[in-house]
Amino acid sequence: MTALHLADEGEAADLAAFLARLIHYDRAAAVRLQASGTALAVFGRPPSFEVLAIRTARLAKPYENGLDVTLDVTVSAGEFLESIDEPAATVAVPEAVTGPPWAGVLPPRGGWQQEPGLPTPDAVRAMVAAAVAEFRSRTQELTPERRTRAELDRIGREIWSRPIGDTGLPVRAAHAAQSLGFLRPARQAVPDEGLLGLYTSGAWLRLRTPYGSIAVRRAGLGALDVSVR
Repeated sequence: MTALHLADEGEAADLAAFLARLIHYDRAAAVRLQASGTALAVFGRPPSFEVLAIRTARLAKPYENGLDVTLDVTVSAGEFLESIDEPAATVAVPEAVTGPPWAGVLPPRGGWQQEPGLPTPDAVRAMVAAAVAEFRSRTQELTPERRTRAELDRIGREIWSRPIGDTGLPVRAAHAAQSLGFLRPARQAVPDEGLLGLYTSGAWLRLRTPYGSIAVRRAGLGALDVSVR
């Protein structure tokens, strides 16, 4: 079994927290791992958000397993979480699993360009809080006969598909970022502003934070400019 040596305990703890949040939404979650050099990227798709979550971690030394200099495998998120040894800052890579369809289609590696119009982190958090409150209020007002899954989904799609500010990023992307711990205030004693970034490449939009990224397809562009790996 391949072992990855993370840069420190903090990287191990942050990776474990991300995996635990994914499993909270889907106990059978799978994650796709890609390691090259001293970087590990973990891709997951929390149900209902319709986004791709990306958490990166620093490795203590360049990945190398025999003659393989890169790692690319889909594994059980639960097994991967259980194999993390935080004090030792190591994690064992479990046996590969048959990945879900999303695992075969990832955002492109390069070509990302920054997009303007993203509000401040506080404003983004406020938008998410307002959307959550609106969803709860509107669904609570439904009479029992109207409180169907179809109606709840309709209200959810209306609210969560709204764009953030002057961007094409839907509110559900920021909601996913907050739910996965990506929108928490930065640890450093620096202003929160400037720590969020919105990037575009082909059909994809990516919300980047200090703790991870959320990628989502742009509405109406279908499967254009995807990277199948």
